[in-house]
Amino acid sequence: MSKRTPIVVIAALLVLTSLAAANGLNLNGLGTRAQSMGGAFVGVADDFSAVFWNPAGAAGFKQPTFGFYAVDLIPKATYRLESAIPEVPFVDAKTQVAHYLGFLGAYYRPVGPKVVLGLGVSTPSGLGTLWDGEDLAGLSEGTAFDWSSKVGVFSVQPLVAVKLNEWLSVGASLNVQYGNFNLKMPAGSVELSGSTYQLGQYEENMNGWGFGATFGVLAKPVEKLGLGLTVRTPSTISFKGAARMPYLALYGLPDSSDLARKITWPLWIAGGVSFRPVARLLLTADLHWTQWSKVDRITTGYLEAFWTAAMDAAGFDARRLDWKDAAQVRLGAEYALDATTALRAGYYHDPAPGPLETLNILLPTHTFNALSVGLGKTLGDLQLDFGLEYLSGDTRTAALGLPEAMPGDHGMRIVVPSVSVQYRF
Repeated sequence: MSKRTPIVVIAALLVLTSLAAANGLNLNGLGTRAQSMGGAFVGVADDFSAVFWNPAGAAGFKQPTFGFYAVDLIPKATYRLESAIPEVPFVDAKTQVAHYLGFLGAYYRPVGPKVVLGLGVSTPSGLGTLWDGEDLAGLSEGTAFDWSSKVGVFSVQPLVAVKLNEWLSVGASLNVQYGNFNLKMPAGSVELSGSTYQLGQYEENMNGWGFGATFGVLAKPVEKLGLGLTVRTPSTISFKGAARMPYLALYGLPDSSDLARKITWPLWIAGGVSFRPVARLLLTADLHWTQWSKVDRITTGYLEAFWTAAMDAAGFDARRLDWKDAAQVRLGAEYALDATTALRAGYYHDPAPGPLETLNILLPTHTFNALSVGLGKTLGDLQLDFGLEYLSGDTRTAALGLPEAMPGDHGMRIVVPSVSVQYRF
């Protein structure tokens, strides 16, 4: 017999946090020039970030090219729980200042008049949240536990791009991915075989490998027009690691367990168009679609016997997510002040794939409206780019009584500065 207590409110976090690349504190693209143009870059892809946006764009490189991009995600999340019901604690919390760094480094080399080889190394996902445990003590009967999540995916992408003719190019990359994440939160209590166990602090550390591929096509039927299409296949990372709940040692029970979990980053399809109405102005528009509906259930295997029974009793060794497919609309512009200086701006709309029924503070999925600006400076063969992005998330309210959600008002804002340097040899 089992009884579900606050552990059920936390249950979804154990399996959802590893999917935080979906939406929220995510990298919505790589490369400062692309970021400054709202990530509407699939129909352009003519700088070192092509390995991310559209590998076919690399076919246009006439000389060896190297680029490096660094980005800092600075999120500010808020959570407020207030109710007239006496049993419901009052909570008014906000995340601590934290920096989640990401990067892209890429090198391309022509090996013939129509073939370019390349290699990209990047962090396509890097995110997390860091809360003040004192602010959330009301959720755990006055005890200030640690609440934090940190997720990262490191990707190595060998690439080949081919120019089929003067106006059509194709490209592909293999995506070798290494994922890791850390999670801390209170686990509440659970009743198992007639005994109640206070589980206390939960900590989890996992890592694993996965593989996928990216395919791209870039067409320029006329000089002023570019059309691009990119498909990134699903990539399943097989995570392995360990979890700890030190309170279990007080009962003479194992306070740690190995665990395993497979997480799939789903299919991504993006189409883009670029148009140059006058020599100095470039306009871009993209539509990005992610098949999040395939991420409907996550299963976690705890290898220690008591942990297996406890997690089964709590009901979150297998969790329903019920995410929905999501499409982003992106718009961008670049204006050349002169031959060496360019100004950029962009906008995109990023809907939340997760429903209110699974909303929580360690994976805050929000609908974002994002604005970006940037500056580019060319110094001979050297290109310097500076960008700033601001993501304004909507306030989402989860009602009391949703068993897999944290009830209350959830808010999110993210500031994303970045810088890139590119050199053509």
